[in-house]
Amino acid sequence: MKVRLKGVKPVYITGDYIKLDALLKFASIVSTGGEAKFLITGGEVFVGNEPCVSRGRKVKPGDIVRYDDTMLIVKQEI
Repeated sequence: MKVRLKGVKPVYITGDYIKLDALLKFASIVSTGGEAKFLITGGEVFVGNEPCVSRGRKVKPGDIVRYDDTMLIVKQEI
C-alpha cells in the first residue's frame, strides 16, 4: 500500500527527545493534548512504519512520524 503525502515537514527540537503528543502539538498537527491523545491511542499516528499508541513515546532526532498525509522528520536544532 502506498501513501500519498501532502507535506513533509522538518521539526527541529532542542533536547535529546520530545514526547509524541507534545511533538504533534509543537508541529501544529493538533491544537490540544486531548486531540493528540485521541489520534495516538486510536492508532492513527506512525513512528517509522509502525503505529504507535503510546503518547509518551520518546521521539528522537532521525525519527519519522506520520499522521494522515503529513510526515514529520525530527531533527536536532543546532
